[in-house]
Amino acid sequence: MKNMSEEQKENPIEQGPDCGDERPVRKGAKKNAAEPSREKDREREQAPADEQPAPAEDEEAELHGLFEAVLFLSNEPLPLSFFVKSLGVDSTHAKIILDSLADEYEDRHGGIRLAQVSNGYQFVTESRYAEKLRRIMGFTRKEGLSRGMLETLSIIAYKQPVVMAEIEELRGVSSRMMVANLMKRNLIKPVGRKELPGRPLAYGTTDEFLRYFGLNRLSDLPRLSEIKEFSFENEE
Repeated sequence: MKNMSEEQKENPIEQGPDCGDERPVRKGAKKNAAEPSREKDREREQAPADEQPAPAEDEEAELHGLFEAVLFLSNEPLPLSFFVKSLGVDSTHAKIILDSLADEYEDRHGGIRLAQVSNGYQFVTESRYAEKLRRIMGFTRKEGLSRGMLETLSIIAYKQPVVMAEIEELRGVSSRMMVANLMKRNLIKPVGRKELPGRPLAYGTTDEFLRYFGLNRLSDLPRLSEIKEFSFENEE
């Protein structure tokens, strides 16, 4: 009967490390049972990393959220230049983020939206909830503009810079009281003097005028040819 060493010499294939394991192992091959396990561990470690967003995407989402938070806290429209200066982004990038936020809120069809008002961006409530909000929150309706004030304001908005004599010529009546009332409402302001006899004051509209009428810039005003009729609340 041959001893064990002689049988192993004649048979180059031997049993695995476990006696119950009949998988053949070539003699001379390095047996490393832990290698497959380490490979699987590496695969598990790499898999979640592949599913996570790239660092650049994280930074963009963070900046996106910061813009939203700043807008939420502001009581006034914030111009594009504010984000460029305060958040250290270029104007093109800032505009993309702001437009993206505006689209998101528009698509939600919720109670607020991001509007471009008075050359800036501001969160505003949807107009369809105006009456309900007044009732629920106890808000009072703002005092409207009289016909005389609207006439005067329209002339100033479309003809600015315009002097008192030009306003009164177009209206056909004295307009000093109307101009004074509009200035109290911060809808118009003196914008300089015209090179006319006596160098009279010229008037123009304010940022409050844009906010009052929900305009972003004066170019958003409808053309006079497009205006078919005016609705006046009071006759003065």
